[in-house]
Amino acid sequence: MKRLLSAMTMVVAVGVAPALAQPPQQAPQGQAAAQASSEAGGLVWTAPSGWEAQAARPMRVATYRIAPAKGDTDPAELAIFYFGEGQGGAVDANVKRWLSQFQKADGTPITEKDARTKKETVSGLSVTTVDVKGTYNGGGPMMGPASPKPNSRLLGAIVEGPQGPVFFKLTGPERTVAGAEKGFRKLLESMKKQ
Repeated sequence: MKRLLSAMTMVVAVGVAPALAQPPQQAPQGQAAAQASSEAGGLVWTAPSGWEAQAARPMRVATYRIAPAKGDTDPAELAIFYFGEGQGGAVDANVKRWLSQFQKADGTPITEKDARTKKETVSGLSVTTVDVKGTYNGGGPMMGPASPKPNSRLLGAIVEGPQGPVFFKLTGPERTVAGAEKGFRKLLESMKKQ
C-alpha cells in the first residue's frame, strides 16, 4: 500500500505517469490502423471507411490518408491535433494561421475574403469550419509539403470540445479534397462527447 501511494504521489507531483514519459514508438506499417486515435479533448468520432489510418506522428492525435481522386497523383491527408485543455490558441488566430499557409496563383497572400469560414453547432458542439483553395505552402517542417503545392485545398474544423479545442485539418489536391468533403462532414457529424 505504501508503494502504491508513493507511486501515486510521484505521478501527481510530476504531472506525467511514468509510462507516458517515454516517447511514443513508431508502429510498423502493418499496424498503422491501430495507432490512429478516434478520441481527443473529451470527444469521440468515426472516420469514414476507406480513409487509411496512418502510424503515430509527432504532435498529432491521428492522421488519415485519403486516396487520390481520378486525375490527381497525390493523396489528401487529414491531420488531427489536440494540445490539451486551454492549449492550442484562439480559434480566430488558428483560422488566420491556416489561411496564411496558402497563397493565390499570382503569389499574393490569401485573405479572409478569399476563404469560406463558418461558425456553427454540430452535434451540440461549437465548430468553426474553414475552406480555402490555392497554393499550399504548409505549416512548418512537420505539418506541410516540402515544396509549394498549387491547386490545393484545405477543409478545416476547430471543434470546441469539453477538454479543449480539437483541430481537424484536411489538405490535398483540390479534386481529392472535393471527393473527401462529404466524408469530412460525416466525420464531424459523428462527433460526440465521451
